[in-house]
Amino acid sequence: MSLQALVYEPEAGETLTLRGTKVRVLCTEADSVGASTFEFQAAPGFDTGSHFHSKIEEQFYVIDGEMELRAADKVIVGRPGAFVTVPAGIAHAFANRSDSPSRMLLVCTPPGHERYFAELAQILARPGAPDADDIAALRARFDTTQVSPLST
Repeated sequence: MSLQALVYEPEAGETLTLRGTKVRVLCTEADSVGASTFEFQAAPGFDTGSHFHSKIEEQFYVIDGEMELRAADKVIVGRPGAFVTVPAGIAHAFANRSDSPSRMLLVCTPPGHERYFAELAQILARPGAPDADDIAALRARFDTTQVSPLST
């Protein structure tokens, strides 16, 4: 593997859309041996629901607005500068419960979670309510076990 330095200007790079929430892919498995990195521009109402990963660790850093960040039994309303790290096996969630967009950095270790977001964007781009079975199958393939029900 021959890695290259990455330099992105603001707004550059691939951006995926999850029904109003934008996920800018900053660093992928092809770019790093350590982590995949994303900028989330979460629309009001965005909510992952509580879930966990058996092998993936995630780190969240709030840049703008407010994000509700849940890790195990701890919940904070993260404002700019808030940071949460979630080891593998710990149930967690993130949501934008405010009336304004919010923005945060998400780092996933090991890298590769960009494929999950790309496939999720395809499912959510279909007209109508998201197919719960397709989302469940996607989550199963990408080390994501849903704990709470998903809302549509």
